[in-house]
Amino acid sequence: MSRRPSPPNSALKLGGDGQELALAETQAVLALASGEYRDRLASVVAAVGQGEVAGEELETLEEVLELGLQSGRLRALYGPGGEQSALRLYRRLPRGAALVESAEEVSRALAALRDKSIESISLSAVGPGAFALTIAAGGIELSLRLDRQGARLASVGV
Repeated sequence: MSRRPSPPNSALKLGGDGQELALAETQAVLALASGEYRDRLASVVAAVGQGEVAGEELETLEEVLELGLQSGRLRALYGPGGEQSALRLYRRLPRGAALVESAEEVSRALAALRDKSIESISLSAVGPGAFALTIAAGGIELSLRLDRQGARLASVGV
């Protein structure tokens, strides 16, 4: 059973491993931060400690988790289980939820190709870290965009 994320302006309740990991990681980043960002992180630490994050704190928590996940820091420090806990929490945050939704949309589009013979498939570089995947099968052509913002359906041709 997948839990749908909270809308961006609502509060996100935290508990268990996700809360512990978010608190530890935010405290670690706070120890290195300065200035206004330090104040933002201190606010997140307090909110995570209370078990509920809202508003600008959600955005800051996303930044902390994205950095830790992309750099491999969370896996290195907390192991695969900690990384999975961070991923579950990230998917409940607005940007993580948007990535999940875009992947689900692409999966629904790809389902149209089920049981069809692939006529062509190509991958092209669109820019730094951005790719276009084009698949033609059974008279349908799907073009997918793959980049830091996720996987998106770029076009459908029939």
